[in-house]
Amino acid sequence: MRKILTATMAAAALGVAATAGAATATTTFGVSATVLKTCSVAAAALGFGNYTPAAGALAANTTVNVKCTKSTPFTVALNGGTTTGGTIAQRLMTNGTDTLQYNLYTTAGFATIFGDGVSGVTVPGVGTGLATAVAVTVFGSLPDNAANQAVSTGAYADTINVTVTY
Repeated sequence: MRKILTATMAAAALGVAATAGAATATTTFGVSATVLKTCSVAAAALGFGNYTPAAGALAANTTVNVKCTKSTPFTVALNGGTTTGGTIAQRLMTNGTDTLQYNLYTTAGFATIFGDGVSGVTVPGVGTGLATAVAVTVFGSLPDNAANQAVSTGAYADTINVTVTY
């Protein structure tokens, strides 16, 4: 029994000696990522409601929500609409062959027409991060003018394309 105990103690001593003499080596490595700029855009419909010719102009507004990576500058532009003959200077809604005049503005005072980047004015902004939208208000005016007073009854519509450049 003495031989087994001596052998066990000798083996244990060798193990301790081997551990005490162990060496280590270390290094480091870098971790990196590049955050790319990105934006998304969503817009709610703009509804003027019911228009009664000769009863006065209508005003309405909507919001274009832009989400961009933090500190990313952007501009919002609106085209002239999809109705044939519509332009930035005079947007049109259509119902069959009739058109109803309206326009979109950057302010509630209807002083500056919301443009497409070529004519009118675009609206700038800066992203606050993808979790938070930057709201851009679009103000609409449907004038009670001679052209609009001469249209047929019915539902009129147009589609505006929103472009966010970043």
